[in-house]
Amino acid sequence: MKEVMDVLLKVACSIRARPLQRRLFRAYLEDADCVHTELLLHTDVRWLSRGNFLERFRVLLPEIKAFLHGTKLAEYARLDDEEWLLDLAFLTDITHMLNELNLELQGKDRTVVDMISSVNAFKRRLHLLCSKLQRKDLANFQNIASELEKQGKDSALLDSARYTEQVNNITSDFEKRFRDFALLEPIATFMCYPFSEDHDIDSLAQNIGAVLHLNPSALEDEMLSLQADIQLKARAHAGQFWNLFRVEKYPN
Repeated sequence: MKEVMDVLLKVACSIRARPLQRRLFRAYLEDADCVHTELLLHTDVRWLSRGNFLERFRVLLPEIKAFLHGTKLAEYARLDDEEWLLDLAFLTDITHMLNELNLELQGKDRTVVDMISSVNAFKRRLHLLCSKLQRKDLANFQNIASELEKQGKDSALLDSARYTEQVNNITSDFEKRFRDFALLEPIATFMCYPFSEDHDIDSLAQNIGAVLHLNPSALEDEMLSLQADIQLKARAHAGQFWNLFRVEKYPN
């Protein structure tokens, strides 16, 4: 998708980089009664700006083409290339999804449990997206669907394998970048509700000991005592059991 971004940035810079061009384009949008009167510019420093840039570019694409008509800008021809426009639509859709995840991971009071849950949900969503793309179900790809409609094509004509490959690449990247979550997830699950009999105490003690540099054997004893603690278990569903711990009984 780098080629798509390269074309977009060159077109945007040809309008915004020169003050006169920028003023003329703004006046053109105002005369056309457009909702937006400015073309955003993407910067790598502010990652989230990419999604906003892509969405604004697609919305203003007819006006951009009309404004640049007759210019000698080499990239102008790509704005009429149907395959390139579908790539742009896909990139807009997938970047919007990544932006939603990015924002979900930010803010106050976010714990590692929240973040593991959000990332795992997104990875499952990626698998579902692949399945839908293979069936050429575009319910999650509104920009692709609208672009196909503009081109007068049915979704059956979409080269879905091209975009399935892109989603698979993102999935693989997520597996690599968040592989530490595989170690943390069972620990986080235990911390949320330690009283389940499904917990593998031996394996969990080894994991927690490795992450927090604690003695696994001592942890095993405390975890077994915790699971048998009637007073704590009675408070489990109210989520108030952790503040009842006594340091002398559970030093780890």
